[in-house]
Amino acid sequence: MKKIVVTVPVADADKLREAIGQAGGGKIGKYSFCSFSSRGIGRFKPEEGAHPAIGDIGKLEEAEEERIEITCGGDFVIPVIAAIKRAHPYEEPVIDIYSLD
Repeated sequence: MKKIVVTVPVADADKLREAIGQAGGGKIGKYSFCSFSSRGIGRFKPEEGAHPAIGDIGKLEEAEEERIEITCGGDFVIPVIAAIKRAHPYEEPVIDIYSLD
């Protein structure tokens, strides 16, 4: 089993959770689309050549984001990551993957 964690602007969180669930992420026993979310502030500065969904090149930006955590079997990691990249508004989403022992 793996745990996948990604942050996303709050306005896009439902869309991203749906994409993750459709790709097979968040299945626990007889339940599907399982996730845990918490909110926080993401900070970043788009550099030259970036195409930011939020903010301007060279200026520090803050965005209210939701941290979404899901678990999935190893066979679903690649499809879940692909779904996150398709549904996420950022060109460089941060995705953490942890092995669960």
